[in-house]
Amino acid sequence: MDIDLFRRLCETPGIPGREERVRALITKETKGLFDSCETDAMGSYVCIRKPTRKAKGKTVRVMLAAHMDEIGFFVRHVDENGMIWVNPAGGFDTRNLFATRVLVCTPNGDFKGVMNPGGKPIHISSEAERTKVPGVEEFFIDLGRDAKDVQKNVEVGDFVVLDTPFLETPKKLVSKAVDNRLACFVAIEACRMLAKRKGGHACEIVCAFTTQEEVGLRGAQTAAYAAKADIGVGLDVTLACDTPGVPDTQRVTKQGLGAGILIQDSSMISDYKLVEDVVNVAKKHKIAYQKSILPRGGQDGAAIQRAGVGARCVAIVTGTRYIHTTTEMVDKGDLEATIELLGTWLAEI
Repeated sequence: MDIDLFRRLCETPGIPGREERVRALITKETKGLFDSCETDAMGSYVCIRKPTRKAKGKTVRVMLAAHMDEIGFFVRHVDENGMIWVNPAGGFDTRNLFATRVLVCTPNGDFKGVMNPGGKPIHISSEAERTKVPGVEEFFIDLGRDAKDVQKNVEVGDFVVLDTPFLETPKKLVSKAVDNRLACFVAIEACRMLAKRKGGHACEIVCAFTTQEEVGLRGAQTAAYAAKADIGVGLDVTLACDTPGVPDTQRVTKQGLGAGILIQDSSMISDYKLVEDVVNVAKKHKIAYQKSILPRGGQDGAAIQRAGVGARCVAIVTGTRYIHTTTEMVDKGDLEATIELLGTWLAEI
């Protein structure tokens, strides 16, 4: 796997509606991989890879959806003291935002800062004040700069991402924005795998790197309407709650058991025949997999499923610990299995 590409994808800032930097990186990295590419009105980067061998019957059009956006914030106010107040773009558990390092992205450059909620420090606060969980609206960003400098460089509409370095351990990869740069990486690596594979593939692949998934599957909805696919594949992370404090019955997936094949989440129920097909490919090629059900949460496959006259859909996912934090963690073996499963299945359609 091209781990350096995965790192660069994760570290590139891009929140809902501001995915242009991620799109530019993907455009550069996929040059020559697809037969045609275009950016649609929503900002999704839609690429087509034509069949490289003749189908036995009808040529099937398969749409892969991998969203480029990560959760983040828009600047909503800069006060007289140079403190920056923000509005969320995506879902946050504010318990994970205390003492967080952030990157404020502006036309004048990117500025590192820290995020904290208003209030007293532990040394002078009461027990009631210490146990209160603040809302997102109570958090502000301090750039450690003079107020005039901040007011000169930062304005309403600039965007903010969590800021943490990529970490590789012997078995895991850790970063912010694994949700969902992982899916972008999986799509690219699977298509690279197909390009090198003897025998090619008989299906037409529409690979959509979509926008604004974290605020309602918006980019996938318009891309799917245009694609008119026969089969849709939502590529995403899913929960791996194989950690202390979570009952085994609620783990969703367990790291180390392979790629995830989604049966159901709150946005979509996968087509059972497609699930069978993907499982059979995994068994045939001895690719590690696990079935999963996510009680709450959704992914872009739901938008493909309901666009136009609809499409048969399945989601192929990778179990990820600590989703929507700066320490999202994925197992290398699971990631490799996800790529192999997607590429092999596409080759056999």
